Amino acid sequence: MDDKAADVALERFLDALWLEDGLAAHTLAAYRSDLQQFAAWLADTGPGSARAGQAALALHQAREAEVLAYIAWRHARGKATSANRRLTVLRRFYRWALREGLVAEDPTLKLLPAKRLQRQIKTLTQMQVERLLQAPAVDEPLGLRDRAMLELMYASGLRVSELVGLRLHELSLPDQVVRVQGKGDKERLVPFG
Repeated sequence: MDDKAADVALERFLDALWLEDGLAAHTLAAYRSDLQQFAAWLADTGPGSARAGQAALALHQAREAEVLAYIAWRHARGKATSANRRLTVLRRFYRWALREGLVAEDPTLKLLPAKRLQRQIKTLTQMQVERLLQAPAVDEPLGLRDRAMLELMYASGLRVSELVGLRLHELSLPDQVVRVQGKGDKERLVPFG
């Protein structure tokens, strides 16, 4: 498989993801970028690179050792979550390539995800929340609007992006419910007090 055939395989893989899973354009772009970076690493740094004096490996020629070396190399420069995302992309690509008959075996089959540190959730104290809610000047229209937005966000647990994307028809004051379009275009009903 030459470079042009590898590009065609990459496009076929991305088309399959779009058709089968309905992934968003940004997600597909991230998948493309991750796979292109791995292919570039194989060509520049991997065991079959010009530095090693051999022909560069293509994506479909990578073995478990190359995938593991790449993940370790990238993980040394980033977070566990990023390493796990890259591993997920590679897993999906190689499972698709195996299904399509482009590879004989999946080099990601035995690889384990990187361990993630537990994130410390930062919360506001009651005093901080009270100061935040008192900050807008409610005697001005914009201050009143800001106060209402802060109250709604606090009472319902909305993300800022969800709050600023709300439309008036999505808010039901009698039922004390708001219809929210969240991450991944998922819609949910959220009660508020």
